[in-house]
Amino acid sequence: MRNKFLLIVVIMSMLFAQPVAAQANGPVYIVQSGDTLSSIAARFGVSIDDLMSANGIADPNLLSAGQQLVIPGLEEISGVLNTEVIGFGDSLHNLFRRTQIEPALLKRLNHLVSPSELFVGASLIVPEANASALSTHVTPKTGESLLEIAVRQGSDPWTLAAVNDLAGTWDGLPGDVLYSPTGAGEQTTGGLPSAFTSAEVKNLPLKQGGTAEIIVRPASGVTLGGSLVDQPLHFSDMGDGSQVALQGVYVQLEPGVYPLRLDATLPDGSTQSFEQMVLIAFGIRNPNVQTVPPMDPSVITLENEQVASIVSTSTSVRYWQDKFVLPVGKPYCITEWFGTPRTYTYNGSEYGYFHSGVDYGVCSETNPLDIYAAASGKVIFVGLLAIRGNTTIVDNGWGVYTLYGHQSEFYVTVGQDVQAGDVIGQIGKTGHVTGPHLHWEMWVSGVQVNPLGWLDTAFP
Repeated sequence: MRNKFLLIVVIMSMLFAQPVAAQANGPVYIVQSGDTLSSIAARFGVSIDDLMSANGIADPNLLSAGQQLVIPGLEEISGVLNTEVIGFGDSLHNLFRRTQIEPALLKRLNHLVSPSELFVGASLIVPEANASALSTHVTPKTGESLLEIAVRQGSDPWTLAAVNDLAGTWDGLPGDVLYSPTGAGEQTTGGLPSAFTSAEVKNLPLKQGGTAEIIVRPASGVTLGGSLVDQPLHFSDMGDGSQVALQGVYVQLEPGVYPLRLDATLPDGSTQSFEQMVLIAFGIRNPNVQTVPPMDPSVITLENEQVASIVSTSTSVRYWQDKFVLPVGKPYCITEWFGTPRTYTYNGSEYGYFHSGVDYGVCSETNPLDIYAAASGKVIFVGLLAIRGNTTIVDNGWGVYTLYGHQSEFYVTVGQDVQAGDVIGQIGKTGHVTGPHLHWEMWVSGVQVNPLGWLDTAFP
């Protein structure tokens, strides 16, 4: 009887045992959001079949973020492979020093052929055992020796020469970025000229219709400028020694890499610049083309030019604080997303454009009709526009503007200061509409952006 019982236990354990991944040699990769088995295989130069076999995977579609995969063919590497996003100022030379990974291994893991592949927002595979091994940055000053730096860091010149792959203790150059295993660094960003103490592009990768947030800490007395794609950057003082440029990313910009340049004018009138390519990714919520009623394209052009001229300046004052608030009451419904491609026919010709805001509709008899200021600011326009109807535009400062269209009633006047949450009007159906709704539009440094991003993120 006992033998029969043991036999049943063994059979049941075999039937209900969870499949165990095949024991394969090689490093472990942590699956990231958006990864597929195909993209992982391509990234590491292995076949999907080998990847499935090494991990005991039967269905390639059953993959989840955070899952650990053994990567075959890299048996000489051990540990976990992390994904690290390239920041502004990073270079191959800088990465080798900071991660303390052999250049050949870093290139092999990421199939790097050219330094141009290190654009801002790109992700690199870095072994966890070495990731960010050195975090203290030091920059030799003119006439400063490696010995003096070593004393300042509580280290020695031979160690600094070794970890930075220098030819010798005499090889440190002024302005170069070195890494130290000890001491307190000056926190300069690798690869940047001396005029820029640090520079950061937040929320990478940038997306179509998103807002680029570029924070720079300049050296004393430096005046900042620059450009993103073809838009000039305007920097504002954050009050802590840093300056920020907020720049909208055009929603119809093709995904790809584009130039980001920083310019610095030093107190003596000399200039320094640094340029690096930055990744701009797909960012449209609804890519399906919507057909809308016909309208005169010349009217659209004139109105867009009028609005663009109103929001073209950058007020030095920042009126808003923290995240923006909903411009409508709850419950609410969104009837059209920002960036949706649109098409219409006029006089036998077809025209295309994109939806420049977010539409909040009237979806029930109890739908609130009040319109609220999404952020504090100063009212700079109240009037009737042919397409947007009764419109209010609020200057929120630092080149940021919010627009509220199709209103039935205005509750504010030009020159009035408003606070976030103030009632400024009523939802209506004025202008070129098919029904009552609020068209909420937002401009950042002359470019229309998705305002929903400002509900989720506090800029800067």
